[in-house]
Amino acid sequence: MNPQPAPTPTAEPEAPPASPAASNTVEPAASLAKPFKLSRRFDRTARLLGDNAMERLANAHVVVFGLGGVGSFTAEGLVRSGVGRLTLVDHDDVCVTNTNRQLHATVKSVGKSKAELMAQRCQEINPQAKVEALREFYREELAETLLPAGRYDFVVDAIDNVKAKLHLLHRCVTLGLPVVSSMGAAGRLDPTAIRVEDLSETHMDPFAKDIRKLLKRKYGVETERHTGITAVYSIETRRQPVPLNYDDATDGFLCVCPQDNEFHTCDHRTQIDGSVAFVTSAFGMNAAGVVVRRLASAR
Repeated sequence: MNPQPAPTPTAEPEAPPASPAASNTVEPAASLAKPFKLSRRFDRTARLLGDNAMERLANAHVVVFGLGGVGSFTAEGLVRSGVGRLTLVDHDDVCVTNTNRQLHATVKSVGKSKAELMAQRCQEINPQAKVEALREFYREELAETLLPAGRYDFVVDAIDNVKAKLHLLHRCVTLGLPVVSSMGAAGRLDPTAIRVEDLSETHMDPFAKDIRKLLKRKYGVETERHTGITAVYSIETRRQPVPLNYDDATDGFLCVCPQDNEFHTCDHRTQIDGSVAFVTSAFGMNAAGVVVRRLASAR
């Protein structure tokens, strides 16, 4: 018996052509968004934190005010940890005296913008990051522009000007912005004496004591109880600066800054403290650690 040929399948009816209105329909934004893909450059960090935490870091926007011995290392710690968007704020140019402790300071970078140099460095570490350099000095008149409500996920205060620091911290408290603030890193030699606490819990740091007192007196911040300001500080006794031989030729300290900063200059300070890279960098990396741990845990 000969096998019968299989029946020819019936062709499916063609779908009617889409109407002009349907063809112009835009897909929902959620369906067009690219899924997060971890870069191998962050492999070792991700093996500590996991994919979900790395995605939160990649989507986070952190602002760093002050890019000196502390802030430059904070910015580096953030970008190397996978923070996807950084705004870096500093008004100053690199001075030759920055060479001993600031990441962007080299023989070739003297006289160049700290913010721009640090932004370039961060971009070279992670080309996918969005890094903005703002050559500005934080002050009350620019507060709403530089630190608006709702723009940043975390604020880093590495400012050494007391007036600016006080206003910045008060604004963070008022707006409910998470902030980590560097206290006195100068005059210290022991990086193991660094501590991280709420500002109200800082001990043995005269600078932190002054900040607490002035925040309460000037802005009414209750600094005897939890403030929400995470402070990086040292319990080491601050060392007085040592006079140097070349001071004799100038009747004391001589400022050699490459620009005239009307807001904060060496000449306006009562004294110039000594500082070293292995302490200021530890301050900066502790600040970066505060930010990364908080953002990664979504707290």
